[in-house]
Amino acid sequence: MDIIGTGLDATEIERIAASIERYGERFVTRIFTEGEIAYCRRKRDFASSFAARFAAKEAAMKALGTGHSRGVYWRGIEVVRRHGPPRLQFHGGAAARFSALGATGALLTITHSRELAIAHVLLIRN
Repeated sequence: MDIIGTGLDATEIERIAASIERYGERFVTRIFTEGEIAYCRRKRDFASSFAARFAAKEAAMKALGTGHSRGVYWRGIEVVRRHGPPRLQFHGGAAARFSALGATGALLTITHSRELAIAHVLLIRN
């Protein structure tokens, strides 16, 4: 197994909470997929969940080596969670970049404290 990309991000939870408060659904739907929104809205402390996903998207963009450019957009990176740890799914330009790198998998770790949400992404090739 080869590591072909790595990314790390720390996002202030209060910054995401303030953006949701200020811009409402316009902010949320610009950044997050319908599945992510539904998951986070079920949580009592939804700002922490949104911040963790925001950090995961930032870390994934760093691992892809693009940042928010070259067809890699917020909603093209999705954090999914079904009966186990969170995983990344890539769509559109992010999926194209993932394939172009020769990646065969992505490993994601997310965590948060009261103040920060942190995510680490490894892109791997088997």
